[in-house]
Amino acid sequence: MSMFLFDGIMFLHILAAVIGLGAAFVFPVLSRAAKTAEQARHTIALFEKLALLPIAGSVGMLITGVSLLLLEPALLATGWFIASLFLFFAAQMLVIGVLPKSMRRQSAALEAHEGEGVPVEYRRISRQTARVEMVTHLLAVVLLAVLIFRPF
Repeated sequence: MSMFLFDGIMFLHILAAVIGLGAAFVFPVLSRAAKTAEQARHTIALFEKLALLPIAGSVGMLITGVSLLLLEPALLATGWFIASLFLFFAAQMLVIGVLPKSMRRQSAALEAHEGEGVPVEYRRISRQTARVEMVTHLLAVVLLAVLIFRPF
């Protein structure tokens, strides 16, 4: 097996992680920065445009991860690899299943709101979403640590 091929796919795998996780870590910061309803609407519009980045990163990580596994089937016998799969899919369930619903609820709260201030409902949903985002970020950090340090 060519080490060059394996290393090239590993580079793409890491690049996909940076693209996907970088955007995901920025979203909560942008969400809390909105001070007016108009800024919140602009933030939601940005999220909709940037939503492709975490999706592309996740798909890229999945494809390159499977490619690495096909090149090196012995990875399935390692605890760190199995743990990384579990962490990856747990994070994806939150990112794909929970967070988009929260964004839609925030968007609906903004649409129903008239006035300059950020609606109370938008802030409430944002606080609830922050907990899920924190868990997602924790899963991502632990996943990266497992992939880098391969503790077991």
